[in-house]
Amino acid sequence: MITRALASGTTKKAALLSALVFPGVGHMILKQYRRGSILMLSAMAALSVIVTKAINQAFTIVDRINSGEIPVDAGAIMELAAIPNSGAEDSIVHIAAIVVGAVWIFGIIDSYRLGIIQEKQDI
Repeated sequence: MITRALASGTTKKAALLSALVFPGVGHMILKQYRRGSILMLSAMAALSVIVTKAINQAFTIVDRINSGEIPVDAGAIMELAAIPNSGAEDSIVHIAAIVVGAVWIFGIIDSYRLGIIQEKQDI
């Protein structure tokens, strides 16, 4: 009875960690290191694409401010940040965002599913 309660708690903990912390963390709790690593690396790769794009856009805006092309005004800076650069770059960022979302959702569902399977094996 105690083993079942602990297993159920681990299942929920794994799913919550995957949902609230980062994809793959729940798999690590369940000792599914390969799956967890693949999910973590996939999410990190997609997030690095998004962050790199954001940093490049920020540097472009900073260069335009430093050159005096645009004033140091929050409204003007926000307008520039909202303008998409090119179709190909935006498509890559959108794909990366979809990958992050898909990996995150898969990580939650899979860690919960694996937790239930481990729970049944422990009984």
